[in-house]
Amino acid sequence: MKVVVACGALALHIDQIARRRGWELEVRPLPPELHNRPERIRPAVDAAGGDLVAYADCGTRGALDDLPRLGGADCYQLFGGMEHEHGTYYLTDFLVRSFDRLVWRGLGLDRHPELRDDYFRNYERVVWLAQRRTPELEERAEAAAARLRLPLEIRETGDAGLEHALERLLQEA
Repeated sequence: MKVVVACGALALHIDQIARRRGWELEVRPLPPELHNRPERIRPAVDAAGGDLVAYADCGTRGALDDLPRLGGADCYQLFGGMEHEHGTYYLTDFLVRSFDRLVWRGLGLDRHPELRDDYFRNYERVVWLAQRRTPELEERAEAAAARLRLPLEIRETGDAGLEHALERLLQEA
């Protein structure tokens, strides 16, 4: 059985994909809050042990490149299959569900809402890369975009991009 050290935002998807495909994987999720401090991702990955790393670069500036890991700059590329679009703030299903904890409170906007403009003034829209669109998640994505005072665009992506990247990673390992 291979051990996959995974970003907490991807761990559930990876576990579901592995079960569906019959892959024997042990998924060890790391806290998604590490994205707010990418310099802490590599030490956390090393401490968790494992055979494979289910992170893209995620702001580590190449610190994971010597490990067998998912390709790409971040999970938005994995899910959306595209390059970043200027002025776009991306959400995944995970970020929609955890927006208040990871974004709003994580950036201190609950205590200092005046910082919203400092953090988000250069964004023109929010794009939700919907892996599994539901009315509840759509409502939460709309609420997140409204809090950021940005229009919402929804793109239904599913998790096929992540599945293909994970399959490549397993084949290369």
